[in-house]
Amino acid sequence: MNTRTLPVSTISWSPRTWIAELFVREPTLARFGLLMWIAMIPAAIALGLDDRMLRGVAIWAKPLKFLASIGLFALTTAWFVGLLPHARRRAWPVRLVVGTLVATASFEVAYIVLQAALGQASHYNSSSPLHVAMYSAMGAAAIALTLTQPLLAYEIARHAGPVRGDAARASVVAGLVLTCALGACSGMMLGPLQPPAGVGLPGLGWQLGGDLRPAHFLGLHAQQLVPLAGFLLARALAPRAAMRALCTVGSAYVLGWAALMAIGLDGAQLVAPPRF
Repeated sequence: MNTRTLPVSTISWSPRTWIAELFVREPTLARFGLLMWIAMIPAAIALGLDDRMLRGVAIWAKPLKFLASIGLFALTTAWFVGLLPHARRRAWPVRLVVGTLVATASFEVAYIVLQAALGQASHYNSSSPLHVAMYSAMGAAAIALTLTQPLLAYEIARHAGPVRGDAARASVVAGLVLTCALGACSGMMLGPLQPPAGVGLPGLGWQLGGDLRPAHFLGLHAQQLVPLAGFLLARALAPRAAMRALCTVGSAYVLGWAALMAIGLDGAQLVAPPRF
């Protein structure tokens, strides 16, 4: 079995080549991420066949979005594990990252799909003590999921060699840390603040006010967007200039997230605690 990680510049644009490289870098997360994306097929079929609605939105829209997001999260994590020396990928911190990600994401997806099949809400469901407990458990799982990212960032900062220059590696570390800091912060605030009902923006479902989901999305996807900016900067600029530009991009990213948080908090509705 080939265990050598290829430089990005040598990888062709063939999807088969990229998938093969993911399996070299971290096979468990590669399998899990692709499974999430494959599961989008029956979810999309259900979306087309099942006309049930919940708070003005198709019942299968949420499972479909979560499958897409978690699949991307797992595959991106698998790619970044490949920045580590091969022996370090078997170390306990990386095993903890992989195991926690698979366990927490599997729990969230399973419950969301189950509730969709039952025609019930998975989030903000206070109809029974069981549903309240499951929503709290999902919140804890989401926090644990985001906490895997700074642990991986520490491993990369300490053990990975340069990736096309210091700016590229710094962008990966920064992106993973921001994913936890911004994603967890917005997620914890989103927990008791139910977004407005209705379809919202096409394809996304977000509302333009009183909705923290745009900020939460931006926070979680720092995992992909900040490293992408870093790799492009490292490719286009000299090392010092790339690092300066990366600091500017990172600062702008945080400011953009803060602006979305402010917009989302304006008019947000606090969900009343359940009474049984």
